[in-house]
Amino acid sequence: MSPTDDYPPILDAAQVAELLGMNVQMVRRYAREGRIPAYKLPGGRTFKFFRDEVFEFLRDHPVVSAEDAEVNEDAAVNEDERA
Repeated sequence: MSPTDDYPPILDAAQVAELLGMNVQMVRRYAREGRIPAYKLPGGRTFKFFRDEVFEFLRDHPVVSAEDAEVNEDAAVNEDERA
């Protein structure tokens, strides 16, 4: 059994918050801002999330170490100097 099987295929904001270790208000804010894929039923007030899309969102936003970020900044500066 995989860890994804612990959650149903359609989640509410509280379940997404638990899954990602976030505050539920932050999950709702991300949903309102379109930063995380979310859906509302017609006339509904609550957000719904597809479990697999939440995992895709997480995979698409890897953590970049400070060292990697510094290397990327140096590369961007070098590109700007060449232009």
